[in-house]
Amino acid sequence: MTPTLVRNQPAADVSAPADAGTRARDWAEIQERMLAPLYEAVYDRMEVGAATRMLSLGCGSGLAMLVAAARGAHVTGVDSDRERLALARARLLPEADWDDAPAHSPRPARRRARLLEDGRPAPADADGAPYNLVTVFEPIGCAAGDSEGLVPALRSTVPLAVRGASVVLTGWGPPERCATAGVLRVAARLAESARPPRTDPGRWRPTLRDDLEDVAARAGLKPDGSGRVSCPFGYADVNSAVRGLLSTGLFDAAVRATDRSQVEKEVAEALHPYRRQDGTVWMPNVFRYLVCVT
Repeated sequence: MTPTLVRNQPAADVSAPADAGTRARDWAEIQERMLAPLYEAVYDRMEVGAATRMLSLGCGSGLAMLVAAARGAHVTGVDSDRERLALARARLLPEADWDDAPAHSPRPARRRARLLEDGRPAPADADGAPYNLVTVFEPIGCAAGDSEGLVPALRSTVPLAVRGASVVLTGWGPPERCATAGVLRVAARLAESARPPRTDPGRWRPTLRDDLEDVAARAGLKPDGSGRVSCPFGYADVNSAVRGLLSTGLFDAAVRATDRSQVEKEVAEALHPYRRQDGTVWMPNVFRYLVCVT
């Protein structure tokens, strides 16, 4: 549905730190679409359609919600990143937030979405029906502590869903199946190069085989199937690749340990093996998803 190879992005001043707005736009315009095959595979597996009432935890800038809504689903998204959430609103609610409309007012089919800031309660969908699908499309298993906040979020979400509802968790595949893992090792090396070494949450670490199963067990969810999806990362050039990768947050610990310009320089060097003759960058990756039931 969504092309993986992104258009050429204008050059940025790599010596300047990216503000929150720029970072969110880089995520929405460059990086988020790399996970589109994962969204589509999960929705095919879960038969997402008009009967689906989906809650998306960590909805980001809303692409996964947009894909689900296009299939007829009613979608609610929750995220703590206000900049990404603002972009999601622009995508999903281009005219007005219909949550504020009178209950008797007509609701066009394309407005099957609402967005909530993280920390607010996420009640049943706008029609009063409980959720029957909960998704977590922010992949875990590639940064230290990246699942710590997810477990309590899942525990608080389960009571909002129907009994036996599906919960889908996603994560990075085995490092040997992810070309991007080699580039992400730059983040770990730079974070560890500081004196004393930085050990703060968010630093890169290799994906473990049971990352998703561990989260499910701690959240009291029962696994009910899994799958793997090919999600190649394709960029128009090295500059776009650097901007997209840094928008993920996986290099934040490295930036704190050194500085953004050094991280960008070393990431660009690490991308050279994946650069094609036409200047594009192509990195095959595999992502996992785990289907659970409440």
